Amino acid sequence: MSNSNPTTAGLDKGLQDLDQVVIRFAGDSGDGRQLTGDQFTRTTALMGNDIATFPDFPAEIRAPAGTLPGVSAFQLRFSSFDIHTPGDAPDVLVAMNPAALKVHLKELKKDGTLLLNTASFGALDLKKAKYDKDPRTDGTLSGYRVIEVDLEKRTLEALANSTLDNRGRERCKNMYALGILYWMFHREMAPTEKAIAQKFGKKPDLVEANLTAMKAGYAYAETVEIFQTAYRVPPAQMKPGTYRNIMGNQSLCLGVVAGVQKAGVQAFLGSYPITPASDILHQLSGYKHLGILTFQAEDEIAAVAAAIGASYSGCLGITSTSGPGIALKSEAIGLAVMAELPLVVLNVQRAGPSTGMPTTTPPADLLQVMYGRNGESPVCVIAASTPADAFEVGYEAVRIATKYMVPVVVLSDGYIANGSEPWLLPDPDSLPEIPVTFAPEGKAGEKFMPYSRNPETLARPWARPGTKGLVHRIGGLEKQDVTGNICYDADNHQHMIDTRAQKVANIANDLPKTATFGSRTGDVLVLGWGSPRGAITAATQRLQQQGHKISCAFLRHLNPLPNDLLALMQGFKKVVLPELNKGQLAMMLRAKYLIDVQSFSQVDGQPFKSHVLEEYLSSMLAVVGKEVRK
Repeated sequence: MSNSNPTTAGLDKGLQDLDQVVIRFAGDSGDGRQLTGDQFTRTTALMGNDIATFPDFPAEIRAPAGTLPGVSAFQLRFSSFDIHTPGDAPDVLVAMNPAALKVHLKELKKDGTLLLNTASFGALDLKKAKYDKDPRTDGTLSGYRVIEVDLEKRTLEALANSTLDNRGRERCKNMYALGILYWMFHREMAPTEKAIAQKFGKKPDLVEANLTAMKAGYAYAETVEIFQTAYRVPPAQMKPGTYRNIMGNQSLCLGVVAGVQKAGVQAFLGSYPITPASDILHQLSGYKHLGILTFQAEDEIAAVAAAIGASYSGCLGITSTSGPGIALKSEAIGLAVMAELPLVVLNVQRAGPSTGMPTTTPPADLLQVMYGRNGESPVCVIAASTPADAFEVGYEAVRIATKYMVPVVVLSDGYIANGSEPWLLPDPDSLPEIPVTFAPEGKAGEKFMPYSRNPETLARPWARPGTKGLVHRIGGLEKQDVTGNICYDADNHQHMIDTRAQKVANIANDLPKTATFGSRTGDVLVLGWGSPRGAITAATQRLQQQGHKISCAFLRHLNPLPNDLLALMQGFKKVVLPELNKGQLAMMLRAKYLIDVQSFSQVDGQPFKSHVLEEYLSSMLAVVGKEVRK
């Protein structure tokens, strides 16, 4: 815990101000770890702190209780200042059983606080967690502030009069632990009381039990001697406006909905459930009143084919998936390229290859979405970098797809999708216009030319089927330019390939200047895309504070790349690109610009830690220094 004001003058006795805290909840998957973390997050957001979260849950739907593969965790960082990551290591670890302790203790800061549920430390529990000895007695926990509480016993005592059965009462131990933490960190209980009442409103006995357990935990922490100090993190200074805590998948959906509302078109989502993208289908299905149609298809191919059919009909076709689904959708995406129809593909990436690790982070599908189709079939590729940024990316995808009549692939990932942060609600009137014009009815005696083009964008007309005078062919065979007739002529094929590529390239003329965090010249430029943004920003900021000439920039548009990117890179002695893959964008940049971009790769399924990046960037700055001295 970082302490900005170690004195307690003027405060209640035992209350100490901190500028930030990182808490990690860990225990069996399915036992409410994510719910507990979410409630702490909501309460903290309402109290005005800046927050960042990182849910970390196993791929197994329900691994055996008490085992290492079944451990689920939720990390939350909250502060009185602007933050960019959910923290490298927790100040507080809440371990509900030995398995949670075994998996996460190595991450806890050496002087950190460990809240341990002693009810789950029997011989069988220790064996499941692969402990030969009880870690509470063999020195494993030395160096930590250990708080041992039999959460199950105390929860059952608090709920002695509850109508729930024993199992139902035991499951409330998470709320008892939450009550302890609310006291420790000076949090209000009212928001959670309201949220629990709403969530379980049809089960009043469940509402009463959870709230009773939470209040009992709060009272316990307030009265026992082991909790001698409580901590308070003052509100952060944030830009004025209305905020809500938002997760990446929610934000992406709202961006798409705002985009289609601004465009004045109906949207159709064809989707097949896949982790971690399934929530997009769930979320968008709730917007029928805004003209969003959703269809859960029997497989990935049917989902994207239905979306393309919707685009042909005059709706904006959207499909959501992850890497394995992209593989199945590839031929159909090529059809959208050939037919030159707008299509938005939402790819919430996860670790591969094949089905890989469904709940882990790595944004490693860039080369797949760039080149994973037969023939020359370019698409626009854009990437979200934070949960709040996903709103703007979803909106941008709608704008580009409808303006240029191209498929747009949006890259998010599990870290962004399930993480959360405060989001400043935009003014709807301030959002960029998305003008959409459909081809008008044909004039008598004139033949409709479906591949006539806008001279600026090279987009072809968007013709609704059934519109008088707009009869034309559609399909995956090569078309003759202008007429749209099937054509196997070699010169025409060359021309159409070049035209479709140029149409995507023209998008770059519509992009803003690449923003930098720091000067546009210097020693080291750190480029980034996707979820590493937070760690890169934090590491760069610390090095700037040390006086180093280092800047960073983040690429939302990956195909086409911004027109000013080459000049920006040429302004630095060294360009570094940290990626949660084996250097995919670095390879693309080297090939395109012939600049020796230094790749820093990590593929362990976890997000970058800012201190790891800081150490690497320091070494790059040292290399630059040596080269200058030579």
